[in-house]
Formats: sequence, C-alpha cells, structure tokens
Amino acid sequence: MKKQKVNRKYNFPDADLYQMAMDSIRLAKRDLEHFKAGYQYDAHRLKGYHDRCQRFVAMPDDDELLGDQMIVTDKKYEAAEKLKHAIRSVMTRVRLAFSNRTGRYRKFGTAKLGDMTDAQLLFCGRRVIRVARAQWDFLADTGLNENHLERLAKACQAFELAMNIQADRVADRDIHVESRIDLGNLIYDELITVCDIGKDIWAETDRAKYDAYCIYESNMEQKRIAKVK
Repeated sequence: MKKQKVNRKYNFPDADLYQMAMDSIRLAKRDLEHFKAGYQYDAHRLKGYHDRCQRFVAMPDDDELLGDQMIVTDKKYEAAEKLKHAIRSVMTRVRLAFSNRTGRYRKFGTAKLGDMTDAQLLFCGRRVIRVARAQWDFLADTGLNENHLERLAKACQAFELAMNIQADRVADRDIHVESRIDLGNLIYDELITVCDIGKDIWAETDRAKYDAYCIYESNMEQKRIAKVK
C-alpha cells in the first residue's frame, strides 16, 4: 500500500520555523517554573523540543539534496554519451559490411539511438554486443574486434551504475524531504503548544510577555504588511 504524502503544517520557510522555535524555547526557559507548576511542562520536555530543533537545523535541506541529485544526473548523462559513442563506433564498422537498409544491420536496433530512454539505451548497447558476436564471421573484415565489444560492455556497465546511483539519489531525496517535513511538523506542534501556554500564563498580568509568545501571529502579520506594501 502506497504511503500517503506528508504535508507541511506551516506555510513559512524552515529557517523561520527554527528561529521561532528557538525564541519560544528561550522564553519557556525564562518562565519554566510557571510551565511546570500550571501545565506539567518540565525541563525534560523542553530539552526534547530543543534537541529536535538541533536535529532539524542539521538536516540537509532540499537545495543540498537537489544539488547532489543534479551532480549524479550529470554523471549519468556523461556515461550515456560514452555509451552512445561506443555503440556508434561499432556501428560504423558494421556499415562497412551491411547497408543500413538490410536486415542484418537492422538487427542491431540502433536507428533511433538519440531518442532512446535510459533503459532503451542500455538494452541497445547489450543487444549490439550480442548481435555483433552472432555475426562475427561477416564482420571480420571491417576492423571490428573483441576490444571494441569489451569497450562497449564496460560503457554499458558504467552507464547502468550511473543510472542506479541517480535512482538512489532521487529516492534518498524523497526520504530526506519526508523526514524533514515530519520533524518540522513536530517542532511546529510543540511551538504552538509552548506559545499557547506562555500566552495563557501572562494573558492577564503582563502584556509585553504575552505578546512575546505571539510569534506565529506576529510573523504572519509582518508578512501581510510586507505583501500589501
């Protein structure tokens, strides 16, 4: 069963969430006696909240993960070009023996080399090796030898490895993004809890301290004002 997509509970940048959370922790430490006495919110729970924030800020963000994915994708493209070159090198020699209109040539299946998907390209490379060896007697006078096919085989292996590495990076990125959202949502929930407690503590006695816990509302109000301007 496919896992349901995880959605963020907050609609502002992760950096803002972290800063708001750290501000709330600082305020809660100051008011910890009130938190413990009236709401059973102790130092141990506050430390857990702080630890989650530190894990959150240490996690690679999507820009980092996308950069890693782009690097391995570029390497896959390089491996693909090397594979295409190795295929074309073999096919140049095949054309010396067979017209590209003949069945023997068409058996190699390289007509649409530039339009192939990754899987099709890899399949094509291996087919060229297999078909060339099956027609070795007809290709002996073209200069084609085992070294060309070994080079093509290595290019196939390198390309397959590059494909697998790229697929792993894509999967890693999805996993890390989901884990980051999960942790961010936990932090956001705790942020709301701490701010609600703090506001309840000071609602009738200290307006300045009450306002200090209005982190989320203040942040959104600033954004609304900036958007209007």
